[in-house]
Amino acid sequence: MREVEVVVIGAGQAGLSSAHHLRRTGFEPDRDFVVLDHSPGPGGAWQFRWPSLTYGKVHGMHALPGMELTDADPARASSEVIGEYFARYERAFDLRVRRPVDVRAVREGPGGRLLVETSDGTWATRALINATGTWDRPFWPRCPGQETFRGRQLHTAQYPGPEAFAGQRVIVVGGGASGTQHLLEIAPYAAATTWVTRRPPVFREGPFDEEAGRAAVALVEERVRQGLPPRSVVSVTGLPLNDAIRQGLADGVLDRQPMFDRITPDGVEWAWGSLLPERGRELEGGRQVAADVILWATGFRPAVDHLAPLRLREPGGGIRVEGTRAVADPRVHLVGYGPSASTIGANRAGRAAVRDIRRLLEREPVAA
Repeated sequence: MREVEVVVIGAGQAGLSSAHHLRRTGFEPDRDFVVLDHSPGPGGAWQFRWPSLTYGKVHGMHALPGMELTDADPARASSEVIGEYFARYERAFDLRVRRPVDVRAVREGPGGRLLVETSDGTWATRALINATGTWDRPFWPRCPGQETFRGRQLHTAQYPGPEAFAGQRVIVVGGGASGTQHLLEIAPYAAATTWVTRRPPVFREGPFDEEAGRAAVALVEERVRQGLPPRSVVSVTGLPLNDAIRQGLADGVLDRQPMFDRITPDGVEWAWGSLLPERGRELEGGRQVAADVILWATGFRPAVDHLAPLRLREPGGGIRVEGTRAVADPRVHLVGYGPSASTIGANRAGRAAVRDIRRLLEREPVAA
């Protein structure tokens, strides 16, 4: 068993930001802290993004603290650009990320320490920064008849790019940024596309300024303060109404349909009386749409199952967090969780977590 002051789980934006602030405030890698990452290489979740998501299409990528991302080719795949940037960052600040290391469980240990059990042994730590994000927990809604579908079902996490859907009838489920991006990419290749969302999408006109950003983050933050599962920031900001979205609306690609009632072997089906409230009318009862593929662009959930032995979850289903600190255990900080899930939010959360951990360790020395 190896002992350190802090274990950081995850080496995406939030984990690297946290490691940077640990380093600059006097913590030494391998001696005082360790960064564990289960991915095969640098880049966090970005390394798994589909090839057609070029850097020029990335919305709001904020630089890591202490090193700007400059001269990036907007036509290159974001997985390559950001993967290389993260690799340079790890080397420049000598963060010594250990990978691939799978964290299996975090549980109470002796002497007030936490035990981090991994595929590479166990670390005993006085504090934990959890920066595991959401990519490893894609959310698949359950729907009657789902198991009978004879076509292919896949999630955004498995999206291969638009060429894979050439000549196929595709249903895209989800009203977020990924759903609209997938539709706009797939439509020129597919035989037909259908867009389905549970709620009418909200398109945002005009610039998204700093004040609007703070208001959106505050709404997400209030949920985690109450111990509720966090919602994505985009769920409260709406979708930006850019030129591509306007064209998709004009062309009928973004012609939203309500959530279907069941999946059939050959497609999907709506029951009688399904509503389109934004149009003030009912959908034609008993309507069916044939499909070869159902693409679930239905988001992700926080990857925190390894924290289950600590019993941090509240009755509402989420982990109650103040700032970045888990209310149920002040040794545990969650960065990139809830309101800090954006790239700029992850940077700020890393700094805040390190500041709190320094105070904790100075105030509460652990017995030998």
